[in-house]
Amino acid sequence: MDTAVLAPPQLITADELLEMPDIGRYELVRGEIITMSPTNVEHAYLENEIGRLLGNFVSKHKLGWVFVGEVGIFTERSPDTVRGADVSFISRERAPQRPRKGFLQIAPELVVEIVSPHDLWTDLNEKIEEYFALGVDWVWVVEPKRKAVRVYHGPTAVTILTDTLHGEGILDGFVLSIPDLFAE
Repeated sequence: MDTAVLAPPQLITADELLEMPDIGRYELVRGEIITMSPTNVEHAYLENEIGRLLGNFVSKHKLGWVFVGEVGIFTERSPDTVRGADVSFISRERAPQRPRKGFLQIAPELVVEIVSPHDLWTDLNEKIEEYFALGVDWVWVVEPKRKAVRVYHGPTAVTILTDTLHGEGILDGFVLSIPDLFAE
């Protein structure tokens, strides 16, 4: 009887990924490309709205840089893992100049993930753990279905908010009305 032997997947580096033509939404997880479906309209709206509100606050106070649109963030090396964050913030303290090339190699202070209908909590928890291992200070997980935001201060230190989210640390003074975010 013949037995088929499956070859291990061909691992790639983040540099190789950067050289590829646009392949759509993806993440690189331990050297393997993981394709993701396009975001739905609600996800896109929330990503833009949070990015806009946070960006306005950060710009007004000259605090640093806000990135949206699945910006790639290195979370592991050899094999490489590059996660796509919906929204992230890096202070001028961590990055005196705005990063302009490649994927982010500096841990943002804040990463925002918006839960899509197809997302699995096991995958989100893995990303959250990677972000904190990298040195991220806070992760906000936006849950459209529950109209809530989970604020993480560590992989298991979480507060669920449904009314008002207040920025902390360098983002002290930022206020996000959660009901307004989800208003029709």
